[in-house]
Amino acid sequence: MINIKKVRQDTPGCQDQIFLNSAGASLVPSVVTDVMKAYLDREAQLGGYQTAPFYQEEINAFYEQTAVLLNCKPENIAFTYNATDAYSKALSSIYFMPGDYILTTDDDYISNHIAFLSLQKEHGIEILRINNLPNADLDLQDAEEKIVRFRPKLVAVTHIPTNSGKIQAVEDIGNLCEKHEVWYLVDACQSVGQIVVDVRKIKCDFLSATGRKFLRGPRGTGFLYVSDKALKSGLEPLMIDMRGAVWSDENAYTPVETAKRFEQWEISYACLIGLGEAVRYANHIGMDQIASYNHNLSILLKQQLKNISGITITENGSKSSSIVTFTSHVKPLEYFTTKLDRAKIRYSIGYRHFALIDFNKKNVDWVIRFSPHYFNTEKEISEAVQSLI
Repeated sequence: MINIKKVRQDTPGCQDQIFLNSAGASLVPSVVTDVMKAYLDREAQLGGYQTAPFYQEEINAFYEQTAVLLNCKPENIAFTYNATDAYSKALSSIYFMPGDYILTTDDDYISNHIAFLSLQKEHGIEILRINNLPNADLDLQDAEEKIVRFRPKLVAVTHIPTNSGKIQAVEDIGNLCEKHEVWYLVDACQSVGQIVVDVRKIKCDFLSATGRKFLRGPRGTGFLYVSDKALKSGLEPLMIDMRGAVWSDENAYTPVETAKRFEQWEISYACLIGLGEAVRYANHIGMDQIASYNHNLSILLKQQLKNISGITITENGSKSSSIVTFTSHVKPLEYFTTKLDRAKIRYSIGYRHFALIDFNKKNVDWVIRFSPHYFNTEKEISEAVQSLI
């Protein structure tokens, strides 16, 4: 069982508000800010170059703890500045030619869709999307048919869509990619830190994540998982630098053997060790425990929201996460935001252009997103719902 009292003591931000925006930027545990402050204090005295060697153990711990979190090796982990940074570096390592296909989903993150469209503009690639079943799950038969027919250069799937909350079948897609030998990129921005994420089961070649959401790390942090297969195949980011490669000849370089080839030399080590501490904190509690607790909170939240007249829960899919979205065709957005702000409930808003394909299907212009986490209580859930009445 999670010691909720201890967790809330470690989370100063949950004392005077009801924070339901961990899918945006969660509350950071005090142990994370403590290690970052200590690092910055020493850096202010010694300078950046002299400080980092004193923290080599903590720097190494980031890679070790993240490897535990994902069930991989430290050598498969690269530190990045956010999930989009990680995602873009993975995309840049794939050598796209005119006419190549990317197979993705209707529910991938907005920045991912924009990146695909940018690749289409620059390199002449084609974009395919996997159909959804009537219940909004991915149609795995359609996915395999498109993989066989079009031989995409890359399959890219968002694990948990940011404005939906459903959990997509990334393990099933991974089996198809392995079977047909297709590069596979998973956006785990909303799943890492919220549910168990096991790259050995997902069988992805790349997985991107952020620190600031359910992992409860500092902003400006993220990481990229790179599989052994991708590393041994020589995949590397388009703009590799002296962190990721050795200048082995005047006209040649040799990439390092690990995922650090996807890093850059200049790193905020205060942020890196802060993220490492956040990952350690989650590992200590246990992702099984966190996932179970979050699931129960989200079920309670949806049950209570359904009792409010005029509210429509916009979630779909057979498996749901700790992201709960709702809208109203009866009352305006401002009606709900005013009530939530007065009650000091923290939330976020999703607009149609954030998830254009999904919201067009649902004929939804906006949603309010609640994303409870394991520092929240059932009492807070009830209070948040009551504030909407």
